[in-house]
Amino acid sequence: MTSTVAPPPNRPPRRRSALRRRNTLIGWTFILPNFAGFAAFTLVPVLILFYMAFTNWNVFGKADWVGFANFQRLLGDGSFRISFWNTIYYSVMHIPLTIVVSLGLALLLNSKLRGVAFFRTAAFFPYITSIVAIAVVWNLLFSPDFGPINAVLRSIGIAHPPGWLTSKDWAMPAVVIVSTWRDMGYYMILFLAGLQTVPRELHEAARVDGANVWQRFLNVTLPCLRPTMFFVTVMLTINSLKIFDLILVMTNGGPGQATMVLSQFIYRKGFVESQFGYASAASVALFLLCIIVTIAQFLWNKRRSA
Repeated sequence: MTSTVAPPPNRPPRRRSALRRRNTLIGWTFILPNFAGFAAFTLVPVLILFYMAFTNWNVFGKADWVGFANFQRLLGDGSFRISFWNTIYYSVMHIPLTIVVSLGLALLLNSKLRGVAFFRTAAFFPYITSIVAIAVVWNLLFSPDFGPINAVLRSIGIAHPPGWLTSKDWAMPAVVIVSTWRDMGYYMILFLAGLQTVPRELHEAARVDGANVWQRFLNVTLPCLRPTMFFVTVMLTINSLKIFDLILVMTNGGPGQATMVLSQFIYRKGFVESQFGYASAASVALFLLCIIVTIAQFLWNKRRSA
């Protein structure tokens, strides 16, 4: 004898509608606090920034509408052009160097070594260290006359080592070295997470086919790391374009204007010279630069994935 189970009775439309409203209300209670904080501390200030970019407000008095005058002034401002190209120069040096170093560390520390947890922590530690402490220590290391870096260079036969932070030619490379040392631990963690997703079966199959270590890295590891590599590249590019704190405490834009970047240009015009309208226009220019580069990266990644 077989028994049949009766299907559950359908809920009335009114009850289903009440349940849907209740679930929607619960969802909004989780979203609204975060959205309210975002609107109050990010969205509204950004909208005000875009308005101020078209005014000549200098804290005192009324903000008069000047249209595109601030942007026309930027095009003829030599300091803005220098800071723009310094930002590009820093980014072009910092991004590939940080990717190579952090990926190399991730590959090294992804293996089962004794004390690997300690070395991972040591590599990540500079990222959470005070930026002021980092700047003071590296300024001492880069001292042209008494720093240990130049002492080592002299000991290996370089009679006239670079002036580093006191030289217009070597100040930016010195900042890039410190920035890479500081950031490599954070991006190493991201690459380590990506390496955990690479199937071991692919490496074993490639090894059986006779592929060496370099061939397995190029044909197995890198393709599997493409999503992680794209995320790291985008985040690293944005952070490089808006670099500010490290340069401020290490060189303050000097010597001369050799290391002045867009973020520091904006800071000087806004908080030192009180030209908030002009500083807002420069901020919009930096924002557009970040947006254009990010969109180009997304399109390039989409084209490669197609």
